[in-house]
Amino acid sequence: MFGFGYLLVPLYDVICEITGFNGKTGSISINDASEITVDSSRLVTVRFDTNVNSELQWSFKANSKKISVHPGEAGEVSFSVKNLTNKSITGQAVPSVVPSIGSIYFNKTECFCFTQQVLKPGEEKEMSVRFVVDPSMPDSVRALVLSYTFFLVPDDLVNASSKSQSVEVRRRDDGQEI
Repeated sequence: MFGFGYLLVPLYDVICEITGFNGKTGSISINDASEITVDSSRLVTVRFDTNVNSELQWSFKANSKKISVHPGEAGEVSFSVKNLTNKSITGQAVPSVVPSIGSIYFNKTECFCFTQQVLKPGEEKEMSVRFVVDPSMPDSVRALVLSYTFFLVPDDLVNASSKSQSVEVRRRDDGQEI
């Protein structure tokens, strides 16, 4: 039972990635995105939805409500976020795309959701997302909604993350690194 429970999360992630279930998006490199052939015969409208979990006292909005892109063409949108408190807070955005079938074809080349965002008291920040809609997306999908929800990252997770990123270099008595 323990083994099954342990493997359930990675298995769920793989199923979501393959099927687009749960609106999880893909990511590709800028080089791979630049090699995609643009389908200029059609347009896809991408709308933007922003949310903030009730535990996080931030304001968050897309600077554009929607844009239209040709499949294969790079799109970019900026978002504004502001810490409404008098203390530094760490948050992280979780993306989702609907309809689910569209999430399979929505690939980000750059996204603020890949990293934890630290905002000082009252700090405002502009963040961008760059993406490409895969030209192989079915013609029946003409519109997508990219939704982000920002969540509070608890202090213990922030501390654990910063500890895992630090590297301690130890030396032997003769000065060699170990």
